[in-house]
Amino acid sequence: MTDKLAQIRIEIDKIDQQILELIRARAALAVEVAKIKQQQENPVYYRPEREAEILRSIVANNNSLLPDHEVARIFRDIMTACLALQQPLSIAYLGPEGTFSQQAVEKHFGESVNMVPQASIAEVFKQVENGNANYGVVPIENSTEGMVNITLDNLITSDLQICGEISLRIHHHFARRDPEKPLKIIYAHQQTLAQCQRWLATRYPQVTLKEVTSNGLAAQLAAQEPESAAICSDKAAEIYQLQKLHQHIEDYANNTTRFIILGKQLPTPSGHDKTSLIISTPHEPGSLLHLLAPFAKYNINMTLIESRPYRHRNWSYLFFIDFEGHQTEPHIKAALDDLGSMSVMMTLLGSYPQTMG
Repeated sequence: MTDKLAQIRIEIDKIDQQILELIRARAALAVEVAKIKQQQENPVYYRPEREAEILRSIVANNNSLLPDHEVARIFRDIMTACLALQQPLSIAYLGPEGTFSQQAVEKHFGESVNMVPQASIAEVFKQVENGNANYGVVPIENSTEGMVNITLDNLITSDLQICGEISLRIHHHFARRDPEKPLKIIYAHQQTLAQCQRWLATRYPQVTLKEVTSNGLAAQLAAQEPESAAICSDKAAEIYQLQKLHQHIEDYANNTTRFIILGKQLPTPSGHDKTSLIISTPHEPGSLLHLLAPFAKYNINMTLIESRPYRHRNWSYLFFIDFEGHQTEPHIKAALDDLGSMSVMMTLLGSYPQTMG
């Protein structure tokens, strides 16, 4: 048994050396790509559609013992580390450290990027618009609580493009610095309080609930105030040295948040894309029905439609729509032409690779 184990370890060491050599070769090629791009007038280093194409191919050919999501994570880390050799990316996100937005950044970009926490979603938009960050990551939709209205409002006024999306399973934990102290206040983000409302009503019906801008800030405050608690992530509890007294307190086990990646580029088609737009129709009977007609006419799968008051015209509404396909595809272009002809206002927010989960 000992001899067999020793032989297996020798084989593992050999394979590890082969993996290391292949990573070295890939990194060298990434540097060559950077040299070529540096000769271009406006080089684009991060190509989300190219990344999606590679990962889909990797997953499609995965016949190992490792599950698809683990294989995708490993290769994503390799790609982002190689990308950092070309141009280190700066990613703005809703901070402080420990937020689910930071986890979304790490899931999609790995840890080889410069993560820049911001105090608000509006500040994330501003950092990318001003060129202080290459990309921004903000929450757009939760599976139980719906759309994040602050993000929608900023999309209306921003010229940024949506160039990617990230899906993140959300688990909330009840955490404190000192469980022996009396509990007077619980800090959490507004959507988090809504996602845990049944648990909170059962366990702490008399305790004051205080909304803050992020769960990372909730953890930060709970670390500073002994008579408080936070509802936060694993990462936030670890960063701010809080004790997790109750775990997975969300009311629905499949609680998931969708994040969008903000940038200034329009990704080219990847073959599995999604397009987002904002549209306003005339305030007249049947306008919503007419709005839906082009999607049926061109056999386009709509994945989201959400209304929002149009602040520049009383009692008028904007519709946020997501659908499958890329705006450069002929049938999508035809549908957009039809939509444009019947709308008061229409803004394309971007076409981008669909998340792989």
